[in-house]
Amino acid sequence: MLMLSQTKALLTLILIGFLSVPAFAFDTKAKAAYVLDQTTGTILLSKNADTPLPPASMSKLMTIYIALEFIANGNLKLDERLPVSQHAQNYGGSTMFLDTKDRVTVEDLLQGIIVLSGNDASAVIAEALSPDGTETGFAELMTMRAQQMGMTNSVFKNSNGWPTPGHVMSMRDLGYLANRLISDYPDYYGMFAQKEFLFDGRAPANTRNRNPLLGLGIGADGLKTGHTEQAGYGLVGSAKQGDRRVIFVISGLTSSKERAEEAEALVNWAFRQFANKSFGTSGQTIVTAPIWDGASSSVELALDQDLTVAVPISSGQEINFEAIYDAPLQAPIIAGNQYGTLVVKPVGLPEFRVPLVAKSSVEKGGFRSKISVAAKTLLSKIDQRTAGAN
Repeated sequence: MLMLSQTKALLTLILIGFLSVPAFAFDTKAKAAYVLDQTTGTILLSKNADTPLPPASMSKLMTIYIALEFIANGNLKLDERLPVSQHAQNYGGSTMFLDTKDRVTVEDLLQGIIVLSGNDASAVIAEALSPDGTETGFAELMTMRAQQMGMTNSVFKNSNGWPTPGHVMSMRDLGYLANRLISDYPDYYGMFAQKEFLFDGRAPANTRNRNPLLGLGIGADGLKTGHTEQAGYGLVGSAKQGDRRVIFVISGLTSSKERAEEAEALVNWAFRQFANKSFGTSGQTIVTAPIWDGASSSVELALDQDLTVAVPISSGQEINFEAIYDAPLQAPIIAGNQYGTLVVKPVGLPEFRVPLVAKSSVEKGGFRSKISVAAKTLLSKIDQRTAGAN
């Protein structure tokens, strides 16, 4: 229950001893980019990140995510063999060279999508899971599911990113989707680091994973490249070093060489220029919020998880925090439910938000509690006006 209102309480905390020196953003050649420190939720880079753009084969990640959902729900099995339609066989570009005589296991199809970027494999999965048996129907399902997940800048017209008007995703949406794949399906994530897939020996020229970072020793282990003439060269990538994981998305580069160089430079920048620093622990009270019509006149709002932020290591960095909640909150209050948000504002970096939850339950109160809260609210407004007049 997120309660962000026009009435907000402000709490600003300054990290003592840190200098207020803006972070220098990475000067990427990509037309659009998004870099997330997944471990902390800190956004390290955002360039045209919310602009819907042609995602090319990077949109196959949504097909993979839905397939894994079906597997997790017991509605699809890895060893299940799926038929290949004429529509799937007709796809060009990167393929597994499937034909209508084939019945291919779901596991092979997933590897074919991830490693070989098989347009035909994506279509086979799509038709099998589509509400109406068509790839178009599956694309509509992809769009609906993306909206449900919060990817509001994604619209799908097919399962594989084949150039089609209106088929778009934003870099932030792709980064979010990568995060969900890693977090929701860790047992399958290892497939993204697979360097080679020899399917039936029928595609000797298309056996290698196109991800240029795999095997470089920088912790890269996924996820998906993309390229069309309209989209340029792109990559949804992730790398883990020690206890830190970074997710990044780049698009609009001019060549596979430029994509490889830019991706490696971004990963090195993210790990070398930032370090994670703790600013709070789960259960730590951030603010005490007044309650209307409650058995108690206030409740403590606390972090529901440890708060760690990736900060630049080259210089100190000021961090501002803003607690936002309805004032006053309406009883009853349920312990553990979210009643506010802590906005984390690293200077020079995009802000991000973490939930604030009630530390205790507060039941509805009587007439006296209403009068008490009303009086406190009135006094608070009088104090604010007095302070403004000074």
